[in-house]
Amino acid sequence: MKQRLTFIKISGLDGNKIMSEVKAYAAPQQSADLEPKTIERREVTENDVAIDILFCGVCHSDIHQVQNDWGGSRYPVVPGHEIVGRVSKVGKNVSKFKEGDLVGVGCMVDSCQTCDTCKKDLEQFCENGATMTYNSEDKHLGGHTFGGYSQKVVVDKEFVLSVPENLDPAAAAPLLCAGITTFSPLNHWGIKKGDKVGVIGLGGLGHMGIKFSHAMGAETVMITTSESKKEDAKRLGADAVLISKEDDAMKKHAGSFDFLLNTIPVGHDVNPYLQLLKVDATMVMVGAIEPLEPMHGGNLIMGRKRIAGSLIGGIKETQEMLDFCGEHDITCDIEMIKMDEINEAFSRVKSNDVKYRFVIDMESLK
Repeated sequence: MKQRLTFIKISGLDGNKIMSEVKAYAAPQQSADLEPKTIERREVTENDVAIDILFCGVCHSDIHQVQNDWGGSRYPVVPGHEIVGRVSKVGKNVSKFKEGDLVGVGCMVDSCQTCDTCKKDLEQFCENGATMTYNSEDKHLGGHTFGGYSQKVVVDKEFVLSVPENLDPAAAAPLLCAGITTFSPLNHWGIKKGDKVGVIGLGGLGHMGIKFSHAMGAETVMITTSESKKEDAKRLGADAVLISKEDDAMKKHAGSFDFLLNTIPVGHDVNPYLQLLKVDATMVMVGAIEPLEPMHGGNLIMGRKRIAGSLIGGIKETQEMLDFCGEHDITCDIEMIKMDEINEAFSRVKSNDVKYRFVIDMESLK
């Protein structure tokens, strides 16, 4: 497709910026359906990598942003932070990537890279605020950033990731959010062979938690309210399934877990799960970005237990995760959709009707 170049004067930026117009899908206003839109991408600077997007995963966060559930959404919203594509151009200071490389872009496209947390490879906690892949301030063009529901993206070289060529690129796309969100806490808390790990909730995050825990050698238990998910959990790598609404089963497992990965995406009662932990063990929350039901302090005090949180991972750890996936042949279970099916996909995500992640074939956007 031939692209039309436009020359536009951007207030607050030096000189004229050459930008390419690319096709995308965007929500024009809060809770509106996504629709076709032409957006602008900056020209490649000396530190940039331009990427032709092949596939983009659909994350529940995309829906929250479109609906402004967390506040602060800026419209039009072009979602998408699970991006896999091929490098089409690199700036003169880029040596790690070359044209044709299979690469990924996750939830961040920039950070200050100078604060203490950035220096510790924790860019997601940048003290000056990381630039998220969409709905953050765009320091190059002004306005706000646009995500991966589009044909192309231009990203600072420090935020581009190498995707192992042996992985299915479509099924690898959700690794850039669902993957790192579950890998990071398991990695940070040092899960290893011999540990007993419980993964709470079987969805887009939970199914990846099972795969990673199993690959790390842990005894992996899927914890769910649904009897119907037993077979799938074991297919994904779970050694056992614990039905959390069965009191006798919960009592049997009380005080036996070294680690719990809680992927439930909504507010809920954490007290029954805390009773499953051993002394000095930890439950990490990665799904519920909203208020939880009251927690009984005794469930922490009696056993010196911990409840913690985790947010995606830094760029270094995300690359480690991708390399781990390449080594163990781990990808997400996906359902492929065309770009014009995105609104139906959003509805199905909200009703938990997907196993386990939608991925958009960006060829369909052409």
